[in-house]
Amino acid sequence: MLELICPLCQQPLQPGANRWVCANNHSYDQARQGYLNLLLVQHKNSRQPGDTAAMLTSRQAFLDGGHYQPVAERICQLLGATEPATLLDMGCGEGYYTARVKQAMPDSSIAGLDISKDAIIKACRRSRDIQWLVGSTARLPVPDASLDAALCVFSPWSWEECLRSLKPGGQMLLVGPHADHLLSLREKLYDSVHPTPELIKALPEGLEIVNDQTLRYALDLTSADLANLIGMTPHGFRSSPERQRAVVETGLTGLEVAMRLVLLQRS
Repeated sequence: MLELICPLCQQPLQPGANRWVCANNHSYDQARQGYLNLLLVQHKNSRQPGDTAAMLTSRQAFLDGGHYQPVAERICQLLGATEPATLLDMGCGEGYYTARVKQAMPDSSIAGLDISKDAIIKACRRSRDIQWLVGSTARLPVPDASLDAALCVFSPWSWEECLRSLKPGGQMLLVGPHADHLLSLREKLYDSVHPTPELIKALPEGLEIVNDQTLRYALDLTSADLANLIGMTPHGFRSSPERQRAVVETGLTGLEVAMRLVLLQRS
């Protein structure tokens, strides 16, 4: 298991039978589903932070359909090259990528963290060999210099927290959309397509890029798959329902995945 710290006082947490306790006697119960909730009320940005239940259901159905399996395989290839002893998936959602990383690296201690309790409850059903945590990527509940590797797929992250928690020589893999990602879908859903934000705007001191690549492949989706793809992304609430229905009913050609994967290393 990964070492954990108290989100209130940052003291080390010690595991018990069904709860974790720090030296200041702050305690956190292990839920019956297997996860540990380390998200304090004052650190929530809403009553139910994270993706909605509908988004999670759509994402689980789409990912379990294997449409992003090449992405998972590339993630495992890049992270597995150094055989990290400890790895944290930051913003793991319902655990699709986390579970595949664990399958590829069974001897590694792997944890998945997400701000959504609903997402983590779904993740618990994927694997009991992964340490599932409810928490914020802005305040990682791990000690300084304790991680060999970190993963972040389509999720917010904090440079400061990554630099704090990674060991010297530790690696972090960022995965996000290239400008061409799902372009034909976006062109159907909007009058004009907004530029995709850069995955890395400025590289902080202490991190260097050791691998930067883009994975591209075509998608051929059924109407149900298209509905799940739209529903699992912000397009589901940003674009008009009429345009969404039109795409689902008529289908879509020329749909392409274009994922950028950037592997960083701490000096």
